[in-house]
Amino acid sequence: MGRDGRAATGAASTRRQALWAGLCLCCLPTLGRSAEGFSMDEVGPGIFVRRGPDTEATADNDDAIANTGFIVGDDAVMVTESGGSLADGAWLRSQIVQRTDKPIRYVVLTHVHPDHCFGAGAFLQDRPTFVGHHALTSALESRGEFYRGRLVEILGAEKTGPVVHPTMTVADTAEIDLGGRTLRLTAHGVAHTNCDLSMLDTRSGILFPADLLFVTRIPSLDGSLVGWLKEADRLKATGAARAVPGHGPTLVDVTPAMADLTRYLATLRDETRKAVAGDVPIERAVASIGQSERGKWALFDTYHGRNVTQAYKELEWE
Repeated sequence: MGRDGRAATGAASTRRQALWAGLCLCCLPTLGRSAEGFSMDEVGPGIFVRRGPDTEATADNDDAIANTGFIVGDDAVMVTESGGSLADGAWLRSQIVQRTDKPIRYVVLTHVHPDHCFGAGAFLQDRPTFVGHHALTSALESRGEFYRGRLVEILGAEKTGPVVHPTMTVADTAEIDLGGRTLRLTAHGVAHTNCDLSMLDTRSGILFPADLLFVTRIPSLDGSLVGWLKEADRLKATGAARAVPGHGPTLVDVTPAMADLTRYLATLRDETRKAVAGDVPIERAVASIGQSERGKWALFDTYHGRNVTQAYKELEWE
């Protein structure tokens, strides 16, 4: 179980969650057409990961766009990412039960973004501990229903699922034992979001940084640019050689992957600071900053302008 900064919240599900838990998952809609190309990679002994495509949520993909997976210990299973919708979570759960009859005791909600936490409803019937950053509850209270409404518009209510809150929160560090396999969890400062949680599997040495590490898909800044660079250094200091990123290939070498991420973030920081110092209006800054990164990331045009806007708002008050 957890230690140090862990603060356990109430374990009882809300009435709404309990109602969802009573659903028969065999009656759920199947995952969209994109599921035909999905498979689980065993990136380490007992560690299975599905790569999400570098796209946005659509009715065809059921918001199955993030890397999701699970870890099998001697006694229990941990879901490392729940998926982007009830349908996506149900697909992931089907993959688990095909491979092991060990109980699903933990579901990690790495941060507030819907592509990482809206699959949680598919696991309510297992009555696991839902693990999250200490700031995740308030983030879900603030954004959860908005995100759910947007997903309903795209996927329909029957595929979207409920907002599920953590029942165990991590304020600093914690450890979870799956039986002969210990996961070390770290609650990060404001970075990609204000509620980022990472994990290290001590058996394999594989790092699970979630969306603190994007590979091939452009990083999405929803927290603090300066903070993200700080937390990137913290991740590098773990000494892990391999990682499962939140988006990108299912297993990457940490050094080059982090180098690409920090190059983009540092370029964003340095050029935004220069624009602020030169009194460049934010509208012009969005069109000019970081253009050397174009062509190096999927979805650049979708997210880069937002990242510049977020960076400008943060750095103009330094």
